[in-house]
This record gives sequence, structure tokens and C-alpha cells, in this order.
Amino acid sequence: MTDRFDVVVAGAGPAGAQCARDVAQRGYDVLVLETEAEDEFPRQSNKSTAGTFPSTMASFGIPDDVVMNATDEVVLESPNDHFVQEQAGAVLEFADYKRWLVAEGREHGAEYRFDSRVSKPIMEGDEPVGVKYDGDEEVYADIIIDATGPAAPLAKALDVVDLRREKQAIGIEWEMEGIDIDHPGYADLTDAMMLRLDHDLAPGGYSWIFHTGGDTAKVGLCYIQNERYREKSKQGMSIDDYLQYWLDDDPRFENAERIEGKQHRGSAHIQRPGRMSTDNFIAVGDTVPSIDPLWGEGIGKCMRSGRAAAITVDYCLTPDARDTSHDNISVYEKLWHDEVAPSSRTRLMMTELLYLASNDRYDRLMEDLNSVGMDTLQKANAGNPLAIAKLLHLDDAPLLVDFAREQLTGGTLTQN
Repeated sequence: MTDRFDVVVAGAGPAGAQCARDVAQRGYDVLVLETEAEDEFPRQSNKSTAGTFPSTMASFGIPDDVVMNATDEVVLESPNDHFVQEQAGAVLEFADYKRWLVAEGREHGAEYRFDSRVSKPIMEGDEPVGVKYDGDEEVYADIIIDATGPAAPLAKALDVVDLRREKQAIGIEWEMEGIDIDHPGYADLTDAMMLRLDHDLAPGGYSWIFHTGGDTAKVGLCYIQNERYREKSKQGMSIDDYLQYWLDDDPRFENAERIEGKQHRGSAHIQRPGRMSTDNFIAVGDTVPSIDPLWGEGIGKCMRSGRAAAITVDYCLTPDARDTSHDNISVYEKLWHDEVAPSSRTRLMMTELLYLASNDRYDRLMEDLNSVGMDTLQKANAGNPLAIAKLLHLDDAPLLVDFAREQLTGGTLTQN
């Protein structure tokens, strides 16, 4: 007998598992194929810093028992200054959170097959009608969802995404103990998520300390592998070397130790998505990609992406005569731009401009933020042009010219 479902999802991350959860709640037969073995899940894919905010917690019913620490501030640091914004948030235990999502989906009827690596779509003419996994295993579905992140075996085979290497951000994080969370000369990071702009530590990126309670925190950095990064980075230094350089140099880590088995690595693409769907097929989460380009928040974006896909599934499969043509299924792309990342173009431009700035300009940015306050930052963060203008100065003209040149030539994210 043919192995068949209404929907097949490749990948059990935040986007795929949330999509399966919502699709199952709507009464459809959904199968999730996950590469990792269930008894180890998510050992290999436990990659996220897992900072999120109340809107995501409430929208998706994320329980308190997967929260490592509730936070009440976001701190921005430059090499010599900082800005503190009151903002409630939560740092999740990412592995517990992912296992909770799987359990939620199963409770509503989703089927999971772990240790099942998806390799390619099954085609009938020009249309995908199923997937191959674990060699010769096959499963068929009306709609196929690729939620495998940058690997994207289905989306790439269908020419739906174009993930560019020069737009790839890589990151590393350690969970640590013995950190001086309130060290003299630095902001108090008690119950805070801190992001630091400092090209000496993360050229073309940023580093972070997310307090997880007591003297523990998630500590890491990321940067984008682009041409300007290669020009300005320290010769021969890997991302591990950069993290160690920070740990050795920052007095907050003088007595800190890495927690065994709590190292996380990950990557995502910082670029504007193009196509996201075709006949019978949707790409979600970091396959698209969906990560916020400015500050890297991914959980909320990915879950909203999965929910938009589930709404699309319902839209396509509800009528008696199911219609999964691209004309119909492309409603997902409208939902993505309206609901998942409505300011994606503006935020990507802000990201490119931010990473062009120098360390001295980062110090001045902190002065500006302390002067104009939280309201302006929130509006600028949402892409408001008037708020962004308040953070610019006449002597930023060379920076803006450089930025315009990059835009006209189609250049990559850069930094001076």
C-alpha cells in the first residue's frame, strides 16, 4: 500500500514542529520526518540561543517549564558604552522546548518518524508528490513542507530557494558558570539579554551574554562570512578563536567555566527571501530564511512561518476539490510578508548599514540611544524612517555613501 498523508513535513525544528502541530489540530493527517534519532533528539540540532519575547510565548502557549530564566531587560553594548532597555523576555532551554513541541504535535495526532533523513522530492512530471528518505523509503502527500533549515534538500532540488554562501552567518555558543554578571564598569546583566557590537570580537556580527540565572549564562558570538569579513578579520582566527579571545579578554569571565556538554553551533542565512513555494510545496523557517536579520531572533519568526504554512494547508485542502497549485499555495508568501516578517526589507537594510559602522560609531550609537530613549529605539527597530533618521548625523555621510554603493553594486553585508 502507498504510504500517504495530507501533509509531510521534513524537519522537527520550531517551524516544522509548529506547522505539524497546527495542521494536526485542524484534523489533517501529517507526518514529520526528522533526521535525528529520538533518544538523542535534539543533540545535533540544539543550536539556538533561544531568547524570545512575551508575544511569542503567549501566541504559541510556550510553557514556563521550558524557560531557563525570565528576563526584564535588553542591553546593547559597544566597546566602551552601553544602553539598557526595559523589555520582558525569556531564555528557553532549547532542547526541552523542541521536545515539548514534538509532544504537542503528537497529542493532536501528528505522526513522527525519527532517524529519517529526507533526501529528495518524488516527482510526477514537474510537480513534487512525495519525498524519498533513508535511501529508498517513500512517502506521498498533497502538500510537502521543507523545514530542514539551510540544508534545504527539497527546496534546493525544486529551485525554490537560493541560499548564498556570502550571506551565511555562523555562530558558536557556550553555556557557562562562574560569570560576574554585575561587574564594575559594565551594565548589570542580571535577568538581561545582552548584545554587543564590537568588530574586535565579532567582525561583521555581534556577541552576546544571555543570563540564565545565578552566575550562569549563554555566551556566544556570530558573524557573516562575507568579503569584507575576510578583509577585516584577524588572520587565521576561527570562530572558536574569536570566542576564546573574548573570554580571555573580558573580566566578567575571569572565573568562568564552560559547562560540559553545553556547546552549540549553528548557521543561518541573512538575506531577503525570494521564492518560498511551488506546486504542492512550501519552504518554512530557516529554509526560507526567516531569522530576524538585525538581532538574530529566530524562534518567533520560525514558529510564525510554520503557522502561516498551516493556514495555507487549510486554505488549499478545505474545499472538496483540493487545490494545491502554486497559484493557490502562494497565499503562504503573502502571509509570510504580512505576518511573519512585515519589515524584512527595511530590517535587512538596517543590518547592512549597522555592520558598515566602525567601533567608534557603535560607541556614539549608545550615546544616541541613551539620549533619545526607548521609544525612538522601538520605532527604529520596527523600521520607522523618522526614528532611524534621529540616530544619524551629518558626519555619517561617508558611511551612507558606502552603504549606497553596496546597494547599487549588489554587494554583501560589510563592515569597516
